[in-house]
Amino acid sequence: MTPARTSATRPQPPDSPDATGSGRGEGGERPAGRRRALFGISLGYFMVLLDTTVLAVAEPDLARSLGTSTAGLQWAFTGYTVALGALLLSGGAVSDRYGAHRAFRYGIAVFGLGSLLSALAPNLWTLVLLRVLLGAAAAAAVPATLSLITRLYPDPVERARAVAVWAATSGSALAAGPLVGGFLVDLAGWRAVFLVNVPLAALTLACTLGRPGRALRSPRGPRAVDWSAQLAACAALGLLTDLLIALGSGGYVHAGWSAAGTVAAAAVFVRLERRSAAPVLPPSVLRAPGMPALLLTGAAVTFAMMALVFVLPLVLQQSMRLTPFATGAAFLPMTLPCAFNPLLTGRIVARVGPWRPVLGGLGLLALGSAVIGAAMLAGDSYPLLAVGLVCCGFGVSFSLPALVTALVATAPAGTAGAASGLLNAARQTGGTIGVAAVGAFALVGRSGGGTALAWAQLLPSAVCLVPAVMILRGRGKPAGSSTVAR
Repeated sequence: MTPARTSATRPQPPDSPDATGSGRGEGGERPAGRRRALFGISLGYFMVLLDTTVLAVAEPDLARSLGTSTAGLQWAFTGYTVALGALLLSGGAVSDRYGAHRAFRYGIAVFGLGSLLSALAPNLWTLVLLRVLLGAAAAAAVPATLSLITRLYPDPVERARAVAVWAATSGSALAAGPLVGGFLVDLAGWRAVFLVNVPLAALTLACTLGRPGRALRSPRGPRAVDWSAQLAACAALGLLTDLLIALGSGGYVHAGWSAAGTVAAAAVFVRLERRSAAPVLPPSVLRAPGMPALLLTGAAVTFAMMALVFVLPLVLQQSMRLTPFATGAAFLPMTLPCAFNPLLTGRIVARVGPWRPVLGGLGLLALGSAVIGAAMLAGDSYPLLAVGLVCCGFGVSFSLPALVTALVATAPAGTAGAASGLLNAARQTGGTIGVAAVGAFALVGRSGGGTALAWAQLLPSAVCLVPAVMILRGRGKPAGSSTVAR
Protein backbone atom coordinates (compact mmCIF):
# COMPACT_ATOMS: atom_id res chain seq x y z
CA MET A 1 0.00 0.00 0.00
CA THR A 2 1.19 3.52 -0.69
CA PRO A 3 2.08 5.57 2.39
CA ALA A 4 0.29 8.82 3.08
CA ARG A 5 2.03 11.97 1.89
CA THR A 6 3.33 14.30 4.56
CA SER A 7 4.12 17.99 4.28
CA ALA A 8 7.02 18.54 1.92
CA THR A 9 10.10 20.42 2.99
CA ARG A 10 9.61 22.93 0.17
CA PRO A 11 6.26 24.74 -0.20
CA GLN A 12 4.07 23.85 -3.15
CA PRO A 13 1.35 25.84 -4.87
CA PRO A 14 -2.21 25.06 -3.85
CA ASP A 15 -3.06 23.52 -7.22
CA SER A 16 -0.05 21.23 -7.28
CA PRO A 17 -0.92 17.52 -7.43
CA ASP A 18 1.41 16.92 -4.51
CA ALA A 19 0.17 19.72 -2.31
CA THR A 20 -0.82 18.61 1.14
CA GLY A 21 -3.33 19.81 3.61
CA SER A 22 -5.92 20.08 0.82
CA GLY A 23 -7.74 16.82 1.53
CA ARG A 24 -6.42 15.22 -1.64
CA GLY A 25 -5.54 11.54 -1.92
CA GLU A 26 -3.32 9.56 -4.28
CA GLY A 27 -2.70 11.36 -7.54
CA GLY A 28 -3.70 14.72 -6.04
CA GLU A 29 -7.42 14.04 -6.49
CA ARG A 30 -9.79 16.55 -4.87
CA PRO A 31 -12.29 15.39 -2.21
CA ALA A 32 -15.22 15.58 -4.65
CA GLY A 33 -13.37 13.39 -7.13
CA ARG A 34 -12.46 10.91 -4.41
CA ARG A 35 -16.09 10.73 -3.30
CA ARG A 36 -17.19 10.09 -6.87
CA ALA A 37 -14.60 7.37 -7.32
CA LEU A 38 -15.54 5.80 -3.97
CA PHE A 39 -19.21 5.79 -4.99
CA GLY A 40 -18.32 4.03 -8.25
CA ILE A 41 -16.23 1.42 -6.44
CA SER A 42 -19.02 0.81 -3.93
CA LEU A 43 -21.70 0.61 -6.63
CA GLY A 44 -19.70 -1.96 -8.57
CA TYR A 45 -19.24 -4.04 -5.44
CA PHE A 46 -22.94 -3.75 -4.63
CA MET A 47 -23.88 -4.91 -8.13
CA VAL A 48 -21.75 -8.05 -8.17
CA LEU A 49 -22.77 -9.06 -4.63
CA LEU A 50 -26.44 -8.42 -5.40
CA ASP A 51 -26.29 -11.14 -8.05
CA THR A 52 -25.58 -13.79 -5.41
CA THR A 53 -29.16 -13.57 -4.07
CA VAL A 54 -31.27 -11.51 -6.47
CA LEU A 55 -32.23 -14.57 -8.53
CA ALA A 56 -33.68 -16.49 -5.57
CA VAL A 57 -37.23 -15.12 -5.73
CA ALA A 58 -37.19 -15.27 -9.56
CA GLU A 59 -36.75 -19.04 -9.71
CA PRO A 60 -40.47 -19.97 -10.08
CA ASP A 61 -40.90 -17.56 -12.99
CA LEU A 62 -37.64 -18.74 -14.55
CA ALA A 63 -38.75 -22.38 -14.27
CA ARG A 64 -42.06 -21.64 -16.00
CA SER A 65 -40.36 -19.61 -18.72
CA LEU A 66 -37.56 -22.06 -19.57
CA GLY A 67 -39.30 -25.28 -18.52
CA THR A 68 -36.50 -26.40 -16.25
CA SER A 69 -36.26 -28.76 -13.30
CA THR A 70 -35.29 -28.08 -9.68
CA ALA A 71 -31.75 -29.34 -10.38
CA GLY A 72 -31.45 -26.89 -13.26
CA LEU A 73 -32.59 -24.05 -11.06
CA GLN A 74 -29.97 -24.98 -8.48
CA TRP A 75 -27.21 -24.66 -11.05
CA ALA A 76 -28.64 -21.38 -12.35
CA PHE A 77 -28.37 -20.09 -8.78
CA THR A 78 -25.02 -21.63 -7.81
CA GLY A 79 -23.17 -21.36 -11.14
CA TYR A 80 -22.45 -17.75 -10.27
CA THR A 81 -21.32 -18.33 -6.68
CA VAL A 82 -19.16 -21.36 -7.55
CA ALA A 83 -17.22 -19.41 -10.21
CA LEU A 84 -17.01 -16.36 -7.96
CA GLY A 85 -15.82 -18.29 -4.91
CA ALA A 86 -13.22 -20.32 -6.80
CA LEU A 87 -11.78 -17.57 -8.99
CA LEU A 88 -11.61 -15.07 -6.14
CA LEU A 89 -8.53 -17.00 -4.98
CA SER A 90 -6.64 -15.68 -8.01
CA GLY A 91 -8.71 -12.53 -8.47
CA GLY A 92 -6.58 -10.78 -5.90
CA ALA A 93 -3.38 -11.98 -7.55
CA VAL A 94 -4.62 -10.70 -10.92
CA SER A 95 -5.36 -7.35 -9.25
CA ASP A 96 -1.86 -7.18 -7.77
CA ARG A 97 -0.21 -8.35 -11.01
CA TYR A 98 -1.96 -6.22 -13.64
CA GLY A 99 -3.19 -3.27 -11.56
CA ALA A 100 -6.35 -3.03 -9.51
CA HIS A 101 -7.92 -0.35 -11.72
CA ARG A 102 -7.62 -2.54 -14.82
CA ALA A 103 -9.03 -5.62 -13.08
CA PHE A 104 -11.96 -3.62 -11.73
CA ARG A 105 -12.89 -1.85 -14.97
CA TYR A 106 -12.57 -4.90 -17.22
CA GLY A 107 -14.50 -7.00 -14.70
CA ILE A 108 -17.35 -4.47 -14.52
CA ALA A 109 -17.50 -4.11 -18.32
CA VAL A 110 -17.70 -7.89 -18.84
CA PHE A 111 -20.27 -8.11 -16.05
CA GLY A 112 -22.53 -5.57 -17.77
CA LEU A 113 -22.25 -7.31 -21.15
CA GLY A 114 -22.78 -10.75 -19.61
CA SER A 115 -25.87 -9.50 -17.79
CA LEU A 116 -27.37 -8.25 -21.07
CA LEU A 117 -26.73 -11.63 -22.71
CA SER A 118 -28.19 -13.43 -19.67
CA ALA A 119 -31.44 -11.47 -20.05
CA LEU A 120 -31.62 -12.77 -23.65
CA ALA A 121 -30.71 -16.40 -22.82
CA PRO A 122 -32.92 -18.80 -24.85
CA ASN A 123 -32.53 -21.82 -22.56
CA LEU A 124 -31.35 -22.87 -19.12
CA TRP A 125 -27.86 -24.13 -19.88
CA THR A 126 -27.00 -21.01 -21.87
CA LEU A 127 -28.05 -19.07 -18.79
CA VAL A 128 -25.91 -21.28 -16.52
CA LEU A 129 -22.82 -20.72 -18.72
CA LEU A 130 -23.45 -16.98 -18.71
CA ARG A 131 -23.84 -17.06 -14.92
CA VAL A 132 -20.40 -18.68 -14.72
CA LEU A 133 -19.05 -15.84 -16.91
CA LEU A 134 -20.63 -13.30 -14.55
CA GLY A 135 -18.97 -15.04 -11.60
CA ALA A 136 -15.57 -14.84 -13.32
CA ALA A 137 -16.05 -11.13 -14.06
CA ALA A 138 -17.09 -10.48 -10.47
CA ALA A 139 -14.02 -12.37 -9.23
CA ALA A 140 -11.81 -9.91 -11.11
CA ALA A 141 -13.64 -6.83 -9.82
CA VAL A 142 -14.33 -7.65 -6.16
CA PRO A 143 -10.74 -7.97 -4.81
CA ALA A 144 -9.74 -4.83 -6.69
CA THR A 145 -12.26 -2.71 -4.76
CA LEU A 146 -10.31 -2.88 -1.51
CA SER A 147 -6.99 -2.21 -3.26
CA LEU A 148 -8.50 0.86 -4.91
CA ILE A 149 -9.84 2.19 -1.60
CA THR A 150 -6.44 1.61 0.01
CA ARG A 151 -4.78 3.65 -2.76
CA LEU A 152 -7.45 6.35 -2.73
CA TYR A 153 -7.28 6.78 1.07
CA PRO A 154 -3.74 6.01 2.34
CA ASP A 155 -4.36 7.50 5.80
CA PRO A 156 -5.66 4.74 8.16
CA VAL A 157 -8.36 6.87 9.82
CA GLU A 158 -9.66 8.26 6.52
CA ARG A 159 -9.53 4.75 5.08
CA ALA A 160 -11.67 3.40 7.92
CA ARG A 161 -14.32 6.02 7.14
CA ALA A 162 -14.11 5.28 3.42
CA VAL A 163 -14.55 1.57 4.10
CA ALA A 164 -17.64 2.45 6.14
CA VAL A 165 -19.12 4.38 3.21
CA TRP A 166 -18.23 1.50 0.88
CA ALA A 167 -19.93 -0.93 3.24
CA ALA A 168 -23.00 1.32 3.62
CA THR A 169 -23.46 1.22 -0.16
CA SER A 170 -22.55 -2.42 -0.69
CA GLY A 171 -23.14 -4.17 2.63
CA SER A 172 -26.88 -4.45 2.07
CA ALA A 173 -26.45 -6.23 -1.28
CA LEU A 174 -26.96 -9.76 0.04
CA ALA A 175 -29.98 -8.75 2.08
CA ALA A 176 -31.43 -6.48 -0.62
CA GLY A 177 -31.34 -9.23 -3.24
CA PRO A 178 -34.76 -10.72 -2.37
CA LEU A 179 -36.41 -7.27 -2.25
CA VAL A 180 -34.92 -6.09 -5.54
CA GLY A 181 -35.53 -9.46 -7.18
CA GLY A 182 -39.15 -9.60 -6.01
CA PHE A 183 -39.87 -6.10 -7.32
CA LEU A 184 -38.29 -6.79 -10.72
CA VAL A 185 -40.00 -10.17 -11.13
CA ASP A 186 -43.40 -8.70 -10.30
CA LEU A 187 -42.67 -5.83 -12.69
CA ALA A 188 -41.30 -7.58 -15.79
CA GLY A 189 -40.34 -11.21 -15.11
CA TRP A 190 -37.01 -12.90 -14.40
CA ARG A 191 -35.15 -11.30 -17.34
CA ALA A 192 -35.45 -7.89 -15.66
CA VAL A 193 -33.20 -9.20 -12.86
CA PHE A 194 -30.29 -9.18 -15.34
CA LEU A 195 -31.26 -6.11 -17.39
CA VAL A 196 -30.97 -3.87 -14.31
CA ASN A 197 -27.23 -4.60 -14.17
CA VAL A 198 -26.56 -2.93 -17.53
CA PRO A 199 -27.16 0.70 -16.42
CA LEU A 200 -25.52 -0.02 -13.06
CA ALA A 201 -22.35 -1.20 -14.82
CA ALA A 202 -22.37 1.86 -17.07
CA LEU A 203 -22.73 4.22 -14.09
CA THR A 204 -19.92 2.42 -12.24
CA LEU A 205 -17.55 2.88 -15.18
CA ALA A 206 -18.55 6.52 -15.56
CA CYS A 207 -17.67 7.22 -11.92
CA THR A 208 -14.28 5.52 -12.08
CA LEU A 209 -13.06 6.89 -15.42
CA GLY A 210 -11.89 10.37 -16.36
CA ARG A 211 -10.14 12.60 -13.82
CA PRO A 212 -11.22 10.59 -10.73
CA GLY A 213 -9.96 7.48 -12.47
CA ARG A 214 -6.40 8.83 -12.59
CA ALA A 215 -6.23 8.63 -8.79
CA LEU A 216 -7.08 4.92 -9.01
CA ARG A 217 -4.26 3.94 -11.36
CA SER A 218 -2.26 1.17 -9.76
CA PRO A 219 1.19 -0.01 -10.79
CA ARG A 220 1.74 -3.47 -12.17
CA GLY A 221 3.26 -5.85 -9.64
CA PRO A 222 5.83 -8.62 -9.99
CA ARG A 223 3.52 -11.37 -8.72
CA ALA A 224 2.70 -14.09 -11.28
CA VAL A 225 -0.52 -16.11 -11.48
CA ASP A 226 -0.37 -19.92 -11.34
CA TRP A 227 -3.25 -20.82 -13.63
CA SER A 228 -2.84 -24.60 -13.28
CA ALA A 229 -3.24 -24.42 -9.51
CA GLN A 230 -6.18 -22.03 -9.99
CA LEU A 231 -7.92 -24.54 -12.28
CA ALA A 232 -7.42 -27.25 -9.66
CA ALA A 233 -8.92 -24.95 -7.01
CA CYS A 234 -11.91 -24.27 -9.27
CA ALA A 235 -12.44 -27.98 -9.80
CA ALA A 236 -12.20 -28.72 -6.08
CA LEU A 237 -14.68 -26.02 -5.07
CA GLY A 238 -17.07 -26.86 -7.91
CA LEU A 239 -17.07 -30.54 -7.02
CA LEU A 240 -17.48 -29.74 -3.32
CA THR A 241 -20.53 -27.62 -4.16
CA ASP A 242 -21.94 -30.43 -6.29
CA LEU A 243 -21.33 -32.84 -3.40
CA LEU A 244 -23.24 -30.65 -0.95
CA ILE A 245 -26.16 -30.14 -3.34
CA ALA A 246 -26.35 -33.88 -4.02
CA LEU A 247 -26.35 -34.70 -0.30
CA GLY A 248 -29.15 -32.20 0.30
CA SER A 249 -31.28 -33.74 -2.44
CA GLY A 250 -30.60 -37.35 -1.41
CA GLY A 251 -28.45 -38.28 -4.43
CA TYR A 252 -25.96 -40.33 -2.44
CA VAL A 253 -24.36 -42.19 -5.39
CA HIS A 254 -23.85 -38.88 -7.16
CA ALA A 255 -22.48 -37.43 -3.94
CA GLY A 256 -20.00 -40.32 -3.66
CA TRP A 257 -18.54 -39.61 -7.08
CA SER A 258 -18.40 -35.90 -6.34
CA ALA A 259 -16.64 -36.61 -3.04
CA ALA A 260 -13.99 -38.68 -4.81
CA GLY A 261 -13.51 -35.93 -7.39
CA THR A 262 -13.24 -33.30 -4.66
CA VAL A 263 -10.51 -35.24 -2.86
CA ALA A 264 -8.58 -35.82 -6.09
CA ALA A 265 -8.81 -32.17 -7.17
CA ALA A 266 -7.80 -30.99 -3.70
CA ALA A 267 -4.80 -33.32 -3.72
CA VAL A 268 -3.68 -31.99 -7.11
CA PHE A 269 -4.13 -28.43 -5.83
CA VAL A 270 -1.99 -29.07 -2.74
CA ARG A 271 0.75 -30.67 -4.83
CA LEU A 272 0.80 -27.80 -7.31
CA GLU A 273 0.81 -25.25 -4.49
CA ARG A 274 3.88 -26.83 -2.89
CA ARG A 275 5.80 -26.61 -6.16
CA SER A 276 4.54 -23.22 -7.29
CA ALA A 277 6.65 -20.10 -7.28
CA ALA A 278 3.42 -18.05 -7.18
CA PRO A 279 0.94 -20.03 -5.03
CA VAL A 280 -2.77 -19.27 -5.19
CA LEU A 281 -2.78 -19.10 -1.38
CA PRO A 282 0.19 -16.84 -0.53
CA PRO A 283 1.94 -18.21 2.59
CA SER A 284 2.82 -14.69 3.75
CA VAL A 285 -0.89 -13.80 3.84
CA LEU A 286 -1.96 -17.03 5.53
CA ARG A 287 0.74 -16.68 8.20
CA ALA A 288 -0.13 -13.05 9.02
CA PRO A 289 -1.18 -12.69 12.69
CA GLY A 290 -4.95 -12.83 13.00
CA MET A 291 -5.57 -13.94 9.40
CA PRO A 292 -7.13 -17.37 10.28
CA ALA A 293 -9.70 -15.69 12.52
CA LEU A 294 -10.42 -13.07 9.85
CA LEU A 295 -11.07 -15.69 7.17
CA LEU A 296 -13.18 -17.84 9.46
CA THR A 297 -15.19 -14.79 10.51
CA GLY A 298 -15.88 -13.87 6.89
CA ALA A 299 -17.04 -17.43 6.16
CA ALA A 300 -19.24 -17.51 9.28
CA VAL A 301 -20.95 -14.18 8.55
CA THR A 302 -21.83 -15.21 4.99
CA PHE A 303 -22.83 -18.70 6.16
CA ALA A 304 -25.42 -17.08 8.43
CA MET A 305 -26.58 -14.59 5.80
CA MET A 306 -27.00 -17.05 2.94
CA ALA A 307 -28.64 -19.65 5.15
CA LEU A 308 -31.20 -17.05 6.23
CA VAL A 309 -31.80 -15.80 2.68
CA PHE A 310 -32.41 -19.42 1.61
CA VAL A 311 -34.69 -20.51 4.46
CA LEU A 312 -36.82 -17.46 5.15
CA PRO A 313 -38.44 -17.19 1.69
CA LEU A 314 -39.63 -20.79 2.13
CA VAL A 315 -41.35 -19.81 5.37
CA LEU A 316 -42.77 -16.53 4.06
CA GLN A 317 -44.08 -17.90 0.77
CA GLN A 318 -45.30 -21.32 1.91
CA SER A 319 -46.59 -20.58 5.40
CA MET A 320 -47.56 -16.90 5.12
CA ARG A 321 -48.55 -16.99 1.41
CA LEU A 322 -46.64 -13.81 0.52
CA THR A 323 -45.96 -12.65 -3.05
CA PRO A 324 -42.34 -12.35 -4.30
CA PHE A 325 -42.26 -8.60 -3.66
CA ALA A 326 -43.90 -8.93 -0.23
CA THR A 327 -41.36 -11.64 0.60
CA GLY A 328 -38.53 -9.29 -0.32
CA ALA A 329 -40.10 -6.46 1.67
CA ALA A 330 -40.22 -8.71 4.73
CA PHE A 331 -36.40 -8.57 4.75
CA LEU A 332 -36.37 -4.80 5.36
CA PRO A 333 -35.67 -5.11 9.11
CA MET A 334 -32.37 -6.71 8.11
CA THR A 335 -31.69 -4.56 5.03
CA LEU A 336 -32.07 -1.14 6.64
CA PRO A 337 -29.38 -1.60 9.34
CA CYS A 338 -27.01 -2.80 6.60
CA ALA A 339 -27.60 0.48 4.77
CA PHE A 340 -26.92 3.01 7.55
CA ASN A 341 -25.12 1.29 10.42
CA PRO A 342 -21.73 0.88 8.66
CA LEU A 343 -21.28 4.65 8.94
CA LEU A 344 -21.46 4.30 12.73
CA THR A 345 -19.24 1.24 12.57
CA GLY A 346 -16.57 3.28 10.77
CA ARG A 347 -16.48 5.80 13.60
CA ILE A 348 -16.31 3.05 16.21
CA VAL A 349 -13.48 1.31 14.36
CA ALA A 350 -11.55 4.58 14.07
CA ARG A 351 -11.89 5.03 17.84
CA VAL A 352 -11.43 1.53 19.34
CA GLY A 353 -10.14 -0.63 16.48
CA PRO A 354 -11.86 -3.36 14.48
CA TRP A 355 -11.96 -6.36 16.82
CA ARG A 356 -14.66 -5.23 19.24
CA PRO A 357 -17.16 -4.48 16.42
CA VAL A 358 -16.29 -7.86 14.86
CA LEU A 359 -17.07 -9.62 18.14
CA GLY A 360 -20.27 -7.64 18.62
CA GLY A 361 -21.40 -8.44 15.09
CA LEU A 362 -20.79 -12.16 15.52
CA GLY A 363 -22.75 -12.14 18.77
CA LEU A 364 -25.69 -10.34 17.19
CA LEU A 365 -25.73 -12.74 14.25
CA ALA A 366 -25.76 -15.73 16.59
CA LEU A 367 -28.57 -14.17 18.65
CA GLY A 368 -30.59 -13.15 15.59
CA SER A 369 -30.43 -16.61 14.04
CA ALA A 370 -31.61 -18.18 17.30
CA VAL A 371 -34.50 -15.68 17.60
CA ILE A 372 -35.61 -16.44 14.03
CA GLY A 373 -35.59 -20.14 14.86
CA ALA A 374 -37.71 -19.42 17.96
CA ALA A 375 -40.16 -17.42 15.81
CA MET A 376 -40.57 -20.41 13.49
CA LEU A 377 -41.22 -22.70 16.45
CA ALA A 378 -43.79 -20.19 17.71
CA GLY A 379 -45.82 -20.51 14.52
CA ASP A 380 -44.07 -18.19 12.07
CA SER A 381 -44.71 -15.04 14.11
CA TYR A 382 -43.50 -12.16 11.94
CA PRO A 383 -43.01 -9.65 14.80
CA LEU A 384 -40.58 -12.07 16.43
CA LEU A 385 -39.00 -12.79 13.03
CA ALA A 386 -38.49 -9.04 12.60
CA VAL A 387 -36.61 -8.86 15.90
CA GLY A 388 -34.26 -11.60 14.71
CA LEU A 389 -33.82 -9.87 11.35
CA VAL A 390 -32.89 -6.60 13.06
CA CYS A 391 -30.25 -8.42 15.13
CA CYS A 392 -28.85 -10.06 11.99
CA GLY A 393 -28.82 -6.76 10.11
CA PHE A 394 -26.85 -5.01 12.84
CA GLY A 395 -24.62 -8.07 13.20
CA VAL A 396 -23.63 -7.96 9.52
CA SER A 397 -23.22 -4.17 9.48
CA PHE A 398 -20.97 -4.23 12.55
CA SER A 399 -18.82 -7.19 11.54
CA LEU A 400 -18.14 -6.75 7.81
CA PRO A 401 -16.80 -3.15 7.72
CA ALA A 402 -14.65 -3.83 10.79
CA LEU A 403 -13.49 -7.10 9.25
CA VAL A 404 -12.31 -5.35 6.09
CA THR A 405 -10.44 -2.71 8.09
CA ALA A 406 -8.75 -5.44 10.12
CA LEU A 407 -7.77 -7.21 6.91
CA VAL A 408 -6.07 -4.09 5.50
CA ALA A 409 -4.14 -3.64 8.74
CA THR A 410 -3.16 -7.32 8.94
CA ALA A 411 -2.19 -8.09 5.32
CA PRO A 412 1.54 -7.78 4.53
CA ALA A 413 2.56 -4.83 2.34
CA GLY A 414 1.79 -5.34 -1.33
CA THR A 415 -0.75 -8.14 -0.80
CA ALA A 416 -3.98 -6.19 -0.27
CA GLY A 417 -5.51 -7.59 -3.45
CA ALA A 418 -4.55 -11.18 -2.65
CA ALA A 419 -5.78 -10.87 0.94
CA SER A 420 -9.07 -9.36 -0.22
CA GLY A 421 -9.55 -12.15 -2.76
CA LEU A 422 -8.85 -14.76 -0.10
CA LEU A 423 -11.34 -13.18 2.32
CA ASN A 424 -14.06 -12.98 -0.32
CA ALA A 425 -13.37 -16.57 -1.41
CA ALA A 426 -13.79 -17.66 2.20
CA ARG A 427 -17.06 -15.74 2.39
CA GLN A 428 -18.46 -17.27 -0.79
CA THR A 429 -17.42 -20.75 0.32
CA GLY A 430 -19.08 -20.18 3.68
CA GLY A 431 -22.26 -19.05 1.95
CA THR A 432 -22.31 -22.09 -0.32
CA ILE A 433 -21.88 -24.46 2.62
CA GLY A 434 -24.54 -22.56 4.56
CA VAL A 435 -27.14 -22.99 1.83
CA ALA A 436 -26.29 -26.68 1.39
CA ALA A 437 -26.32 -27.46 5.11
CA VAL A 438 -29.56 -25.64 5.87
CA GLY A 439 -31.04 -26.96 2.61
CA ALA A 440 -30.94 -30.50 4.00
CA PHE A 441 -33.13 -29.35 6.90
CA ALA A 442 -35.44 -27.58 4.45
CA LEU A 443 -36.09 -30.86 2.62
CA VAL A 444 -37.00 -32.49 5.92
CA GLY A 445 -39.31 -29.56 6.70
CA ARG A 446 -41.15 -29.98 3.41
CA SER A 447 -41.91 -33.59 4.24
CA GLY A 448 -43.78 -32.66 7.38
CA GLY A 449 -41.12 -31.92 9.97
CA GLY A 450 -41.66 -28.16 9.99
CA THR A 451 -39.66 -27.70 13.16
CA ALA A 452 -36.54 -28.82 11.27
CA LEU A 453 -36.39 -25.40 9.58
CA ALA A 454 -36.44 -23.75 13.00
CA TRP A 455 -33.73 -25.98 14.45
CA ALA A 456 -31.63 -25.33 11.33
CA GLN A 457 -31.19 -21.74 12.52
CA LEU A 458 -29.03 -23.03 15.35
CA LEU A 459 -26.37 -23.93 12.76
CA PRO A 460 -25.54 -20.29 11.90
CA SER A 461 -25.55 -19.46 15.62
CA ALA A 462 -22.99 -22.17 16.35
CA VAL A 463 -20.84 -21.29 13.33
CA CYS A 464 -20.69 -17.59 14.32
CA LEU A 465 -19.56 -18.45 17.83
CA VAL A 466 -16.47 -20.37 16.65
CA PRO A 467 -14.41 -17.36 15.40
CA ALA A 468 -15.72 -15.30 18.33
CA VAL A 469 -14.20 -17.81 20.75
CA MET A 470 -10.92 -17.76 18.79
CA ILE A 471 -10.71 -13.97 19.09
CA LEU A 472 -11.64 -13.95 22.77
CA ARG A 473 -8.97 -16.55 23.53
CA GLY A 474 -6.35 -14.40 21.85
CA ARG A 475 -5.84 -16.60 18.79
CA GLY A 476 -7.38 -14.18 16.35
CA LYS A 477 -6.09 -10.66 16.79
CA PRO A 478 -2.43 -9.75 16.57
CA ALA A 479 -0.74 -8.00 19.42
CA GLY A 480 -1.25 -4.26 19.50
CA SER A 481 -4.27 -4.33 17.18
CA SER A 482 -6.60 -2.34 19.38
CA THR A 483 -6.51 0.62 17.00
CA VAL A 484 -6.78 1.03 13.27
CA ALA A 485 -3.32 2.39 12.73
CA ARG A 486 -0.50 -0.07 12.97
